[in-house]
Amino acid sequence: MAFARTCSVALVGVDGVIVEVQADLEPGVAAFTLVGLPDKALSEARDRVRAAVVNSGEAWPQRKLTVGLSPASVPKSGSGFDLAVACAVLAAAERLDPSAIADLLIIGELGLDGRVRPVRGVLPSVLAAADAGYERVVVAEQTAAEASLVPGVNVIGVRSLRQLLAVLAGVPAPEEPPDPIGGRPDPLMAGLMLPSAGVRGLPDDKAAHQDMADVAGQHEARRALEIAAAGGHHLYLKGPPGAGKTMLAERLPSLLPPLTQKEALEVTAVHSVAGLLPAGRPLIDRAPYCAPHHSTTMPAIVGGGSGLPRPGAVSLAHRGVLFLDEAPEFPVRVLDALRQPLESGEVVIARSAGSLRLPARFLLCLAANPCPCGRYSRRGEGCDCTPVMVSRYQGRLSGPLLDRVDLQVQVAPVTRVELMERDSTAENTETVAARVLAARERAAARLASTPWRTNAEVPGHELRTRWQLAPGALNDAARQLERGLLTARGLDRVLRVAWTVADLAGRDRPDQRDVRTALVLRTGVEHGLPLTERVFGRLGAIPAQRSAPGEDPPDRSDGPGGQDRPGRVRRAGAQDQYPANEDGDT
Repeated sequence: MAFARTCSVALVGVDGVIVEVQADLEPGVAAFTLVGLPDKALSEARDRVRAAVVNSGEAWPQRKLTVGLSPASVPKSGSGFDLAVACAVLAAAERLDPSAIADLLIIGELGLDGRVRPVRGVLPSVLAAADAGYERVVVAEQTAAEASLVPGVNVIGVRSLRQLLAVLAGVPAPEEPPDPIGGRPDPLMAGLMLPSAGVRGLPDDKAAHQDMADVAGQHEARRALEIAAAGGHHLYLKGPPGAGKTMLAERLPSLLPPLTQKEALEVTAVHSVAGLLPAGRPLIDRAPYCAPHHSTTMPAIVGGGSGLPRPGAVSLAHRGVLFLDEAPEFPVRVLDALRQPLESGEVVIARSAGSLRLPARFLLCLAANPCPCGRYSRRGEGCDCTPVMVSRYQGRLSGPLLDRVDLQVQVAPVTRVELMERDSTAENTETVAARVLAARERAAARLASTPWRTNAEVPGHELRTRWQLAPGALNDAARQLERGLLTARGLDRVLRVAWTVADLAGRDRPDQRDVRTALVLRTGVEHGLPLTERVFGRLGAIPAQRSAPGEDPPDRSDGPGGQDRPGRVRRAGAQDQYPANEDGDT
């Protein structure tokens, strides 16, 4: 009886589990048995491995062969065990020294001709190997750069089974010329790029060159975007079509600072498992941007699928931006499923095949029209929707979901002057991103001894007890809380935004004006000062929106005379329907 063993990795979500691949040869009728809870793709490895070994010039053992994958209780899927199984079988047949592969971790799929094909999830697999103490890892040549991101691991990239056998035997490796593909994409990389339900996980070159200076007007929304990027706060943009909501959201990732080494490895691991890691880009060092269509299903947003779940859009947007355009058009179940990851920064998915935990700490950006036709504005003109239609449409965003959104901004239509004339005072992305980076560094220095790095992550209890605000800063927020216009969660989020406003202004702690600014950005309720002065007065002089000669300035009231539009129905969870007096009381 001959026996040999080596190791590979089984992925459970984005976590790797070390799997021992054992091969046993016994006298008897030639047969190949694979045990250890394999899925369909892994069960087919018997035919792939046999053909690859024969086509590599090695003899297949004509005895009873049993290959076991241990621990047997862990579900195993995919074709990444092929290369490890082939090496274990050849070592058991004494065509390879068993000791040469005993302390080796091998990952790779085998083609019928013996070529090694790359597989998804190499980075989390190598991270699991490093945590388990493995120092040498064998992967496909195409994924060697991705595996080399893990420090302390010697990566061996091979192109074929013949090359690996030569390396293990200590003889010169044979040359394996690349396939004559004639300029077409490398077919060996096809398994790394899988469709992802229309989710764009990485910003392309076009998105990388989008500039904040291209946005016409929208000074209030621009500063809300800056505050969201500086503190990691969720954002809700509400306004008519063509106001620039999508333009603003697409420029939000460029305002976020570069990812740290730890964050980059987390994001790269998720995209590697999902099959969205592009060739030639082993490490993602910029914040990802995911913008799924409103017809996307629940598994594609949260994660799921047959067997063990795959990462969804909330995980692909980890450490980046998840933009839901036309948010009321998403199914209510999908929107409400975001409430848990918005609080915890992770999503737990349970299926019959097992449960897994996926990272999901993202910045949510919602965009919505005010009504089905999109013309329902504060001026109360041009909308043909009935009050019931408006109420039903706005009610699709539930109160508990909006309660978790820190910034809720009304995006006004762009005026003719703002659209036709270039505003020389508009700041570009580099200028705004520099302020965001400075504010983040200030917050990180304050939170250095804590597990948090942004203001949006700090629990409310810590904000209320550990870091004191200026005297009297919470007076307005306390009145809102007593009147039931602000929930306890809402108060915590107001405090978080107030700290971000103070960080952008360079102050040590928020004062009453910072808290008022946070209240306005969350509820839209006036507190005795014009909105532009409250938001921008302490953060930098930004000109007000201009109007054309002879054109009335934009009306910021809810209707004629500052009253609500007749028939307007207050939806559940809305906070912007209460007028305020000069003292800020509602």
